[in-house]
Amino acid sequence: MLREHDRVILTQNLPKEGLQAGDVGVIVHVYRQGTAFEVEFLALDGNTLAVATVMDSQVRRVTARDVSHARTMGIPA
Repeated sequence: MLREHDRVILTQNLPKEGLQAGDVGVIVHVYRQGTAFEVEFLALDGNTLAVATVMDSQVRRVTARDVSHARTMGIPA
């Protein structure tokens, strides 16, 4: 089960927040025994880019085989 402070990877785009599948975030709150999460997405300099509420089906746990990748985040519409 995912818990607060776990790193997770988006499995779906969240266009409203400007987030893309593959973006990495940190769980800052767990809702309804793990059916949903509040996830903070940070820039590499540590600044918060977005905080999004996501369902458990929209994220997955980070694994030892995942590779970080950088992109410049656009401004949400």
